[in-house]
Amino acid sequence: MLRREYAGEPFLEEHVSEDPIRQFADWFDEAVDKIKTDPNAMILATADQDGKPSSRTVLLKGYDENGFVFYTNYGSRKGRQILENPQVSITFYWPELMRQIHIEGQAEKVSEEQSDAYFSKRPSASQLSALASSQSETVESRKTLEKQLKAMEKKFSGGKITRPENWGGFRVKPNRIEFWQGRLNRLHDRICYKKKDGEWKIFRLAP
Repeated sequence: MLRREYAGEPFLEEHVSEDPIRQFADWFDEAVDKIKTDPNAMILATADQDGKPSSRTVLLKGYDENGFVFYTNYGSRKGRQILENPQVSITFYWPELMRQIHIEGQAEKVSEEQSDAYFSKRPSASQLSALASSQSETVESRKTLEKQLKAMEKKFSGGKITRPENWGGFRVKPNRIEFWQGRLNRLHDRICYKKKDGEWKIFRLAP
């Protein structure tokens, strides 16, 4: 059986910021500094209107006091589920730091202007792939995908690649954020922020 001992630094109430977004920034900046591969990877969990859950890894592309932003095809499985049921959770796991951050909240589309701005900064190959792929739909073969991509390359050859209407950003507006720090003997530190009446309340959870 696999077993790992966690020996992270203490994460005590006197160490935490009153603002969970500032606390997130502190941990995220450290992750970016110390983790070489995809420190912005997060597990996004969604559920359809019947409550059936699914999860997958997506990449955080921005955050501020309003929430955490990622981009996707709105017609994908996750996109459809969010539009049916906007209650979602996202989890960051950084084993090198023995840390997790778990965020719960409500997802909403970002503005078309924000989606346009981000799409325009993507490499052209990624832009064309977004146009060529009907994400989450059944596809006959890899060859079919490559054929669709070549059709998009021909269509937009030498011209501006426009963002498809079914592609854009979601912002997860948090109402609960938990910071988990691995500690010796499984006596982990769990500090939780929960929004109540527009203000964040801070409390400790048993490991």
